[in-house]
Amino acid sequence: MIKLCGIEKTYDSPSGKVHALRGIDLDIARGEIYGIIGLSGAGKSTLVRCINMLERPTAGKVIVDGQDMTTLTESQLREARKSIGMIFQHFNLLSSATVYDNIAFPLKLSGTSAADIKKKVEPLLELVGLSDKVNQYPSQLSGGQKQRVGIARALANDPKVLLCDEATSALDPQTTKSILELIKVINRNLSLTVVVITHEMQVIKELCDKVAVISDGVIAERGSVLDVFTNPQHRITKEFISVLLSNDLPAAFRGNEISQDRTPDSFLLIRLVFLGDRADDPVLAKMIRSCKGLECTMLFGNLDEIHGVPFGRFIVGLSGEDDVIQSALTFLGGEDVRLEVIGYVRRSPAATK
Repeated sequence: MIKLCGIEKTYDSPSGKVHALRGIDLDIARGEIYGIIGLSGAGKSTLVRCINMLERPTAGKVIVDGQDMTTLTESQLREARKSIGMIFQHFNLLSSATVYDNIAFPLKLSGTSAADIKKKVEPLLELVGLSDKVNQYPSQLSGGQKQRVGIARALANDPKVLLCDEATSALDPQTTKSILELIKVINRNLSLTVVVITHEMQVIKELCDKVAVISDGVIAERGSVLDVFTNPQHRITKEFISVLLSNDLPAAFRGNEISQDRTPDSFLLIRLVFLGDRADDPVLAKMIRSCKGLECTMLFGNLDEIHGVPFGRFIVGLSGEDDVIQSALTFLGGEDVRLEVIGYVRRSPAATK
């Protein structure tokens, strides 16, 4: 549905050229909810504005539904943008217009008759749960209600793509959850392709099918949300995920030197990720039974799920003879789990008292 090929974007500044985007390639399939996450200044908002050509790329192609947006004239672009709705962090509503008129605004611009506008706006009001707010003004609405107006307005021209630029950043957690649920309903019922720009990993986790992590104008990592969450590769991705899923060592070992060689009184710390049915499978109990002389200490663990797929994350300390520990690692290597060997670490003296 959306294909970005070699997207570059540079700006002139007093200190020289600023490279906001550097050779971005991205494929977003029809009907997907695709998240793009990055820190402030990483280039994510510039990237989403390139999709609807509010920012024209310095180089590269932007193909939406088979049409190369970079080749269109201004009048052709205005027509093409009707198939791309957009919602914003700060709502961008007309303060002097009612809820009804805010939603109707793009239809009035395109010359739609009053009767046809009514046929379009009333179902949208019902879809976003604002039928009772039709004659109210933005100043009379909560933040969540304002964003619902923004969503309805973005849907007025029956778009094929919905771009969400930090759409929940100005909202409290409970309201954010309700807006994310609404976007999921819209994606499912209207078969929209949704692109979500955010700096919040919780939004990615709850809403998106796939994610791209952008850093310094390049895509650092991409993949399904489940794969990226459970097996992050890039430092910046691990930092984002650590907000929700701590990757720190347990307190009793934190700050101690990690060695790949066994030292006296040290534990071999390993990090395990279990997916799907394996999340509640007694793999560790089986390992202990099969590896005589092995001592296994559970140091950290949690269970969660993404899109209905359960996953568990654990940090385990192993101690015993070298051959016993190697036997345990061999056992785990034969199981359907993700294994990361952290290294040998001694417990802090204070933790042993």
